[in-house]
Amino acid sequence: MNSTQPVTEVVQDPEAISAFREGWFKFCQVMKLFLRNKLATLGLVLIIAWTVVAVVAPLIAPYAPDATELDAKLQSPSAAHWFGTDQFGRDILSRVLHASQISIWTGLIAVAISFFIGVPLGGIAAYYGGWLGNLIMRIMDIFLAFPSLILAMAIAAAMGPGLISAMIAVGIVGIPEFARLMYSQTIYLKEREFVEASLSIGVRNRTILMRHIFPNALAPLLVRITLGMGFAILTAASLSFLGLGVKPPLAEWGAMISDGREYIITGEWWIVTFPGLAIATTILGFNLLGDGLRDVLDPRLRTSRK
Repeated sequence: MNSTQPVTEVVQDPEAISAFREGWFKFCQVMKLFLRNKLATLGLVLIIAWTVVAVVAPLIAPYAPDATELDAKLQSPSAAHWFGTDQFGRDILSRVLHASQISIWTGLIAVAISFFIGVPLGGIAAYYGGWLGNLIMRIMDIFLAFPSLILAMAIAAAMGPGLISAMIAVGIVGIPEFARLMYSQTIYLKEREFVEASLSIGVRNRTILMRHIFPNALAPLLVRITLGMGFAILTAASLSFLGLGVKPPLAEWGAMISDGREYIITGEWWIVTFPGLAIATTILGFNLLGDGLRDVLDPRLRTSRK
């Protein structure tokens, strides 16, 4: 009985290989331009550092974040407690490290909510226009009429204090920014020749939005995502500071500052200083990265800088 051996042939598509090489070349060029910007590189380093800290926090934290030691309360920074201890004897360094997990996740989820709701709304409003577009954008204008923190406080208070409420509140507050950005990009792109060509051959509107307009609007949206991360982390920390975010005993930077604010006048500066520095460096990293991405991805800025 004869048995046949399957022969596996590796088929290489020349067009696919060419497209991959072209894409890789463009990526390398963008990275080269990005790394020339020292401030943007600093921002990327800060973000990577805090992301790594958030991942490995349980492994590198010297103490449990909620472990109390009343005999060691309000100790200044020392060899035993590098960042000192709070009023309950909890190690500030351990709490700052664990709080990075909550802050990073809060920023990611909040920005995801803003992105996946705001971008489709802005694209639909601009592409279809009419009464639907006017209705969507007027609702966005109503949201923008309120200060961001006040609106987030109102939403979080209505839902009840908690981490999930803070994430949703910050995410809802960020929706109008993504919607307006996608609206302006869609208004510009839908008049371009490749969109008109697609319409002329009968491509569906939904396909044009997803395959032609959205990919071409992605660059400014990426910049907005990085800037939105800093905004989300700061707003979530503000909600926790006001008692509308994370509930004790969870460690969160804004809540840690709130707990230690009354001890500043008595000289225990370390309770609020180190969480404040964590917030400042994280937000600085995302803002610097956003500015760097804008300089690299916007051809008009690249041309003006040459």
